[in-house]
Formats: sequence, structure tokens, C-alpha cells
Amino acid sequence: MENLIVAVVAYLIGSVSFAVIVSAAMGLADPRSYGSGNPGATNVLRTGNRKAAVLTLIGDALKGWVPVWFVDHFGARYGLDETSVAIAAIAVFLGHLYPVFFRFKGGKGVATAAGVLLAINPVLGIATVLTWLIVAFFTRYSSLAAICAAIFAPLFDGFLFGANVVALAIVAMSALLIWRHRGNIAKLVAGQESRIGDKKKQAEGAAGGADPKR
Repeated sequence: MENLIVAVVAYLIGSVSFAVIVSAAMGLADPRSYGSGNPGATNVLRTGNRKAAVLTLIGDALKGWVPVWFVDHFGARYGLDETSVAIAAIAVFLGHLYPVFFRFKGGKGVATAAGVLLAINPVLGIATVLTWLIVAFFTRYSSLAAICAAIFAPLFDGFLFGANVVALAIVAMSALLIWRHRGNIAKLVAGQESRIGDKKKQAEGAAGGADPKR
């Protein structure tokens, strides 16, 4: 019963889409209506509003961090264990990907996964975030950086902590994150993927609240 409660609460927290909420609060277009259609920080950045993108990034990462950190640090007094941490990690991540509050159409999970990893272990989270930053800096492809980070996260975890139930959760999250980027992978192979900082015509109207989707 305790783990079921953990799963439900973590999933509901993950279902809060900060990209949609921040955009609405700042008078921007719904991020699902332009660019990649993905409700995440990278797509919000296409409006040219960096503040909105940063707030989205922080919100999505924080919602991944909170339930996992809470279960890890305070779960023992409620009969929760390492399995509960793994359940919280997967549930909050799934909430972001398939949010019940937004018709199950969510983001790709990069920021939320980073928050989860930071909650599991700061060293693991920082190593994974640095992987993203390095790849993004040299290639300017957010999607490629996310895919590389997803590949390296389980390797970092295995090197630091070995095999355990939380490691299985990390492998599952990485697999889901890569699968959610399957469209980006196809664009990368075809040389059609947009780079960080590129401004699309669709986003020109987004800053003013118009719907620029073709």
C-alpha cells in the first residue's frame, strides 16, 4: 500500500507541466503549439524568452527531485525502502511524459530525469548534467546531448554504486528518454535537427501568444 501511494503521489507531481504553466503565466503561446510541440524548456526557449525557459527548466527538474529526495531521506520512518525510491523515480518521470492533467501529452523528460538523478545522488546527477552540457556546448544539439546523457547515466550509476533496484529504474528512464527522442534521432541522421539558439518562424508569433503551428 505504501509503495502504491508513493507511485500515485509521484506521478501526480510529475504530471504538472511547468512549460505550459509558465508560458500561460507569462502570456506566451502554449509550447505544444509551435516548434517541436514538446512542452519542455528547449522548446520554450524558441520563443526567445529565456526567463520562461529557465523557469521551466527549474520547475521540471525540481518536480523530479522532490518526491525522490523525500522518499530517500524520510521514507524509512514510513516503511519505505530502496524499492520505494525506484518507484518514485519511475512514477514522477512517467508523470512528466504522460501527464494526467494535460491529456497524457508531456515532454521528453530531460530536466525531470536530471532532477531525479540529483535526488538519488548529487554526484550521479552532476556527472550526467555535465555530460549533457559538454555535448550541447560542442554540437549545439539539445537532443543529441540528452541521448548521450541518457546513455551515460546508467554507466555512471553502475560505476559508482553497482547493480541495485534503483539502477534498474535509471536504465528504464534512460530507455524511455531515448525512445521519446526517436523523432529527433531521425532528424539528426537526416541532418534536419535544429540547434540550440535557432529561431524558427513558428516561434516568432509564440512570444506574442499567437498560434504559429503550421
